[in-house]
Amino acid sequence: MPTDTPQPAFVLLRPQMGENIGAAARGMWNFGLDRMRITAPRDGWPNQKAVAMASGAGRLLDEAQMYGSTAEAVADCHYVYATTARPRELTKPVLTPEAALADAATRIGRGEKVAVMFGPERAGMENEDIAQASAIISVPVNPEFPSLNLAQCVLLCAYEWRRAVTDTPAERLEGQRTELAERVEVEKLGDHYEERLEEAGFFYPEAKGGAMRLNLRNLWSRMPLTRADVQMLHGIMRQMVRWKDRD
Repeated sequence: MPTDTPQPAFVLLRPQMGENIGAAARGMWNFGLDRMRITAPRDGWPNQKAVAMASGAGRLLDEAQMYGSTAEAVADCHYVYATTARPRELTKPVLTPEAALADAATRIGRGEKVAVMFGPERAGMENEDIAQASAIISVPVNPEFPSLNLAQCVLLCAYEWRRAVTDTPAERLEGQRTELAERVEVEKLGDHYEERLEEAGFFYPEAKGGAMRLNLRNLWSRMPLTRADVQMLHGIMRQMVRWKDRD
């Protein structure tokens, strides 16, 4: 059975190749989505090529819901997005994938049922399909080559959904010892180096010494040092001093 996680349904309209259906399932599962709906697959259902391509996401295909038409596939939904790059005469709000899936997350949070529709590979959606949609998702692709593969488009939208509902930092530090140094630790490291460099006569001529010290302090503060980094840099300087004092 599908998970209880609130999420949009991804609707594949008249998909043609089993491989694309399987790849779409895999992309959905990569980002925690498991509500696939399919209308009129060209090569019938179930499809072994889809199963082979889905790899570990095969259960999405087992649980995929089959419908005879676009209207039936979205009948229980409150809001529907249609992914298409083609200009249409139908007046609809047009959103980027990022904005659309963030909007979907808000709507689902209010208890609405939401679907995202994807057209068939060869020609995309018909106006009759888009008429069922509340809004259009348009990917800002190269205008000279705007066509996206079905599975690529599913993957892109699934990724944006994950971004919308997951609090993931844009950047993080990973490793065994990643605790960042406190400012006081960096300050003491600066003191250590400044003292030893003063003894070595580094701050010469005296007229430039103040600026050199300031630049060195700025260097330390600009670096995202971990506590392990600070300990290592202290150790380097201590060892250099010991080496200098050898007979």
